[in-house]
Amino acid sequence: MLSEALLVSAPGKVILHGEHAVVHGKVALAAALNLRTFLRLQPQSNGKVSINLPNIGVKWAWDVSELQLMDTSFLDQGDFIAPSPEHVEKLKEAVGFSDDCATTQLAVLAFLYLYLAICRKQRVLPSLDITVWSELPTGAGLGSSAAYSVCLAASLLTTCEEISNPPRNGEGVGRWGEADLELINKWAFQGERVIHGNPSGVDNTVSTWGGALHYQQGKMAALQRLPILQILLTNTKVPRSTKALVAGVRNRMMKFPKIVGPLLASIEAISLECERVLGEMAAAPAPEQYLVLEELIDMNQHHLNALGVGHASLDQLCQATAAQGLHSKLTGAGGGGCGITLLRPGVEQASVDATKQALTGFGFDCWETSLGASGVSIHSAASLDTRVPQALRGL
Repeated sequence: MLSEALLVSAPGKVILHGEHAVVHGKVALAAALNLRTFLRLQPQSNGKVSINLPNIGVKWAWDVSELQLMDTSFLDQGDFIAPSPEHVEKLKEAVGFSDDCATTQLAVLAFLYLYLAICRKQRVLPSLDITVWSELPTGAGLGSSAAYSVCLAASLLTTCEEISNPPRNGEGVGRWGEADLELINKWAFQGERVIHGNPSGVDNTVSTWGGALHYQQGKMAALQRLPILQILLTNTKVPRSTKALVAGVRNRMMKFPKIVGPLLASIEAISLECERVLGEMAAAPAPEQYLVLEELIDMNQHHLNALGVGHASLDQLCQATAAQGLHSKLTGAGGGGCGITLLRPGVEQASVDATKQALTGFGFDCWETSLGASGVSIHSAASLDTRVPQALRGL
């Protein structure tokens, strides 16, 4: 059992192309978003384990001795356990949560599940203080729960010495090897299952490995070469129901199969063309390639509107960025939510600032960030921006 404090981070994700088409068996491209979730794990000697989530105002603590007495026989089914609905119900009973858990409570259950499952091999469950703080907004389709689960899995596995404690490079950042990343990803997926029930696995895979991946019908493959793409990420803060939007596209497909079918095929063709261009750009990006990416963004946004998943807020976003010569599309389910704007090299900062001012004027949140971020990482305190340790200390 490691006795040192750990600082871990993992990125969020966006869908670059392929929203909704992926539900119908087409290719989608997902990319790691360089807005990150940060976790601090501090071993304790006070006989307690606690989880603090300042972004959502949640803090829970348990006596390790009480957890030690808890019936966790449902975990003793081998080295790797997938949570069933019955397991989750037992955890709810143990902490006194109602059957209809809020998302914040599900985050606590995911922690408790991973803590008990990963640390159960220890003679005595460890006393730990864990704080998780994120740059990612919750509920925006940006993979915040996956980044949370990845950070939890990586830190708990490292503390319990199930995986290595990787050395840091000259900048104070370390990365796990492939076998360790595989284990982190498997456990993170279980955390996602506690929160979401039946996730695709895309979000936690992107958050674990970083970069970008090609996803189709449950099969994922990493894009081997990816240039870092600078973007403006905008959250319209308009709530939406992914389930309702997916059902709407399905209904439109049933009503107009000869119209919607080709639209979905065209969205897949956009994904594949984008993948091809990104592969070429990795070696030596050229200005004309960014123009192709912009065209693909515009075409995909028009297709998504034709599928019925656009929204007036997203139209405002596209119009405001187009006024500065920039190109945008929704990312995720649509119907509000988030959009991405490509910032090609050489774009004037004054144009970016004017765009951000216009978008914040609509009441939206904006971030200048990038796609293709590194996956789950371990840090020295000195390698982090000062605001991160401050947030993790609750200052």
